[in-house]
Amino acid sequence: MDLAYTPEQQAFRAEVRAWMEANVPKEPLVTLEREEGYHQHVEWERKLASGNWGMVTWPEAYGGRGLDLIQWLIFEEEYYRAGAPLRANQNGIFLLGPTVMEFGTDEQKARFLTPMAKGEVMWAQAWSEPNAGSDMAAITSKAIRDGDHYIISGQKTWSSRASFADWGFGLFRTDPESNRHKGLSFILFDLNAPGVTRRPIRQLHGDPGFAELFFDEVRVPVANRIAGEGEGWNVAMATAGFERGLMLRSPARFQAAAERLVALFRAHEATASPAAREQVMQAWMDAQAYAYNTYAVASKIMTGGHIGAEASLNKIFWSELDRAAHRTAMQLLGASAELRHFDGGALNMWLEGYIFSLSGPIYAGSNEIQRNIIAERLLGLPR
Repeated sequence: MDLAYTPEQQAFRAEVRAWMEANVPKEPLVTLEREEGYHQHVEWERKLASGNWGMVTWPEAYGGRGLDLIQWLIFEEEYYRAGAPLRANQNGIFLLGPTVMEFGTDEQKARFLTPMAKGEVMWAQAWSEPNAGSDMAAITSKAIRDGDHYIISGQKTWSSRASFADWGFGLFRTDPESNRHKGLSFILFDLNAPGVTRRPIRQLHGDPGFAELFFDEVRVPVANRIAGEGEGWNVAMATAGFERGLMLRSPARFQAAAERLVALFRAHEATASPAAREQVMQAWMDAQAYAYNTYAVASKIMTGGHIGAEASLNKIFWSELDRAAHRTAMQLLGASAELRHFDGGALNMWLEGYIFSLSGPIYAGSNEIQRNIIAERLLGLPR
């Protein structure tokens, strides 16, 4: 892999940087886990789309620019360098979008991808259930066929962005006699459809970043099923690969956090513990290592390779990096940091990040499960 950028890539970087400098909001938006902030972030998604930056790797026919993964990494570096807002539609563009691209029909691609790239429809994911968290094969929510519709009944929990989003996607059991991995289908549904009830889940700081969803005989067209009936497990595993792999957590996110951590250390160096310097240096080096690895994986994919168990390795690495960096930040801020009121400023950023990072080893598939996958696929060990 050649780490030198081509003239074309350098020109692209300059284009992204200029647009971001001219358009990124000067003041931080309200957290997207509150309704006010969520709508602010949706407006930012539409602002991105106005510059054709909604999802740069997608084909132009679906609202993208048709760029390669190296250009996407460059875009992400400039995005985070500019301090641009978090993506309200990350479940759509980074998880569902690639899934539809791989498994969807031409009609589904035309119907769902372009509004996603334009920021017109916001998406939530609906995997977990009260008795099916990391073990998604234990899903019991049912989708029973009734002509050209499914009748969905059941409950989902910890549904990311479901408090405010427009649509959701998830796994449902379309064969009521099946169990475990068999008989599941991947279905998209309107969160405002009759029979859908949302119940926001308040987090430690009081904001509803997640929601429970209740389905009371919700009618959903069969045309909203991605891939064949009963093929949902394979589709969901591909979606999980996108979540754990390249797209959802680009290295630029952690490089930007590491740079902020260095600045925070310098501001609190006089009162920092003796171990703090080492912890900050480790976070910075880990962020750089993750970036170099991601460039290598992107180059592999661009030359015809595929990402396998590397997705699980990625997920473990970035989740533990994120948690360690935010723990270090909270140590630098002092024991009273967690007691302070969220003020929308730098402290708020670290507090929110700290609370969210604690869940990193659990969401996107717990790290224990990821280690099992690595053992099975890379080392040839039995499950």
